[in-house]
Amino acid sequence: MTHNEHPFSRLNPDFIMDAIESVGYQCDARNLELNSYENRVYQIGIEDSEPVIAKFYRPDRWSLEQIKEEHDFTIELKDHGLSVVAPIAINDKTYFQYDGFNIAIFPRRGGRAPAVDDLGCLEVLGRFIGRLHAVGASDRFSYRPTISIEEYGVSSRRFLLDHNFIPDELRESYSTITEPLLKLIQDRFDLAAPGLIRLHADCHMGNVLWREDQPHFVDFDDARMGPAVQDLWMLLSGDEGSQSTQMNRILKGYRDFRDFNTSELLLIEPLRTLRMMYHAAWLARRWDDPAFPRAFPFFNTQRYWSEHILELREQWAAIEAPAIFLYS
Repeated sequence: MTHNEHPFSRLNPDFIMDAIESVGYQCDARNLELNSYENRVYQIGIEDSEPVIAKFYRPDRWSLEQIKEEHDFTIELKDHGLSVVAPIAINDKTYFQYDGFNIAIFPRRGGRAPAVDDLGCLEVLGRFIGRLHAVGASDRFSYRPTISIEEYGVSSRRFLLDHNFIPDELRESYSTITEPLLKLIQDRFDLAAPGLIRLHADCHMGNVLWREDQPHFVDFDDARMGPAVQDLWMLLSGDEGSQSTQMNRILKGYRDFRDFNTSELLLIEPLRTLRMMYHAAWLARRWDDPAFPRAFPFFNTQRYWSEHILELREQWAAIEAPAIFLYS
């Protein structure tokens, strides 16, 4: 497949407006592409109304059942009073199909990034995620996947070693570090024995809009089953002491609504490592999409893989280090 043949190359302004108008909207020709790589997301101007956000799902990534579970979960959260951006129902469905694409339309919501260095803000975030997880733990996904060592680690490693992305002179180094590293990660998962609940699963600050002193969560595209700590560790930043202080405040808010299994703190660095491995393989799997070479020109270079292998070696030490300390 060449870049010109990629399915997303068809998404020109006329195609986008035709798709949105096929379900009854009247576009005013104001289209703004938003920052998204896995899917394509646009702000669409609507005549005599507020703009809407249209998400064109990447073909062949999620089944309709998986998309519906994402939407149903956000609607369930909204019904429980949580501020999430849920899709707009059109003819009793939250998604529609147009010329080979699955599409969802969302209301536009504004906001700013949360203050990552504000402990009060982190406590509010913890309280919100505790409520989210209380809902998430009340049922299970039937179709969406689970965060697993197999998918995030083993499959990513296999893909990269089976394809020509890692330079020949670095392949052995990558293989040598990742095999025992995955075994170490498995040991930590066995020790923590986490429960699995429905998660946001990509809960970083970029997916939180802060407005009126409250968080508003967006983009549940990666929602899946996994350990609760997955939605907490990406809120941390800074050195070990800072992260400990931050996690204590996050859990102070979280525990207002749900208990937290402290053994899952052992999984912070294993989950970080799996995300790093998954991200490298994700870039490789998407390299035929012309948006990726433009956005990630540093990928697939000698320097990138040298630094990636070094980071994985550093993660080994981080996994073996003591878990974050809780004050109580």
